[in-house]
This record gives sequence, structure tokens and C-alpha cells, in this order.
Amino acid sequence: MLWLYGADTTAHSGPLGSEVWGEIICGPDRVAGVTAGARILVAEDEAALRRVLVLYLTRAGYEVVEASDGVRALATLLGGGIDAALIDVMLPEMDGFEVVRQARPHSSIPMLFLTAKGEEAHRVAGLELGADDYIVKPFFAEEVVSRVRAHLRRAAGFTEPPTSLRRGTVELKVSERRCLVSGQEVLLTRREFDLLALLMGHPGQVFSREQLLENVWGSPFFTIKTVDVHISALRRKLGGSLTISAMRGVGYRLEPH
Repeated sequence: MLWLYGADTTAHSGPLGSEVWGEIICGPDRVAGVTAGARILVAEDEAALRRVLVLYLTRAGYEVVEASDGVRALATLLGGGIDAALIDVMLPEMDGFEVVRQARPHSSIPMLFLTAKGEEAHRVAGLELGADDYIVKPFFAEEVVSRVRAHLRRAAGFTEPPTSLRRGTVELKVSERRCLVSGQEVLLTRREFDLLALLMGHPGQVFSREQLLENVWGSPFFTIKTVDVHISALRRKLGGSLTISAMRGVGYRLEPH
């Protein structure tokens, strides 16, 4: 059993980010396989919360890099060598939205927002910028570790088709992770690319939102709204080049022609 103390020498027992303090239990939780030893960026300006996240992630077998403001977080991401990032939305110097906006074109690693803002508008904005997940405070450290683990496994385990996928004027160069429309590159986030690859690989097949979450996100922690946001982004970026139809009460399919 481990007691964690902040600057006021009290220990936290409720969800992290709440005002309830008391006991935290932390046991060994090393991860075997491809996620063990991964380097995780924790960008959080609240020192006590950052220390707790660092402790739990370290005990889970990860190497942790810390940043207390957005400028340092962005510099760390652009410097490379990071496998996943936890980014507080309300960072000083540069907010988390801007960090992800500037970092995403250069990195496809999982990026997870930490925020006290749980409104749908903020979730949608974060996802459209390229974030992979949204964790609303207060939360339990174990949940954060589980989400990081799930995203790392998904990122490492995504199976790419051997060549490219083509449908009409849209071509996915899978090995290069590039999307071309009439020969012009269209920038997609990692999840948008994976989602489009799944649909283009199975034209005409109807996928429920739950199936898309399982196949593309590989985690039980997402809501079906996540799928809707990414489908909307794909439609906007691809214009009329492809037709992704919504099957009312069921899910989505890519029209074969």
C-alpha cells in the first residue's frame, strides 16, 4: 500500500483532479510485450496530479517524460522518441489544443487529452484536431494507465494491407500512410486513416459503430459519438470523392461505386 502526498502533505484517495484526499493504493503493474518500456509524455501543469500520473505510469512499466507547460510539451513531441502523450487542455504558455494541432502533422502517436471540460463541444474539437481520446477530470489513475495501454497496443498492432487501397479517385498508400485524392495529398489523422482503410477494404459492408470502435480504436472506453465525429471529418476532407452512408440505427458503409 502506498500513500502519496502533495505539497500540503495530504494524500489523495478520490479520483485524480477532485478535491477529495486520502489513500491511494498502487501495486506493480508491468506490461509485457510491445508496450513495455514505452516513453509517455505527461504534460500537466498541476504538479501534484502530474506526480501521481508519473508514479502510476512508471509502476506500469513505462518511461515518463514530464512537461509543465505547452511550449515544453510541443518541443518534446517534435523532438521525437515519444510513444504516447497525456496532454492537459489548459496548459500555460500554449494550451493543449494548440500543442496537438501543431504536433499532429509530424507525429501519429496516441495523444490523449486531460481536461476538466467535459462538454461535447470540447470533445469534438479535441478529436477533430487529431486527439485519440478525451479523459475528463476527476479520474482514477488506473483508468488512465488502462487507456494508455490500450492505445499503445492498438498503435502497435494495427495490421496494414501489403500495398495500397484504391476506390474511385481516392488512393490510400498504406505503407506510407498517405491519402491521395486525384493525385493530391489529403492530410488525415491516424484514426481517420485507419477508419478509411477499414471501410475501403470492405466496400458495401455495413459496420456498426461498435464494430468500428473495436476494429479501429480497439478500446471499450470510447463512446459511439467518437465514430460520428471521425466519419464527419472524413466526409469533409474527401468531399464527394467517396460516399460514406449512414445506415439509420445501424452504422456506416462505404458505397462500392
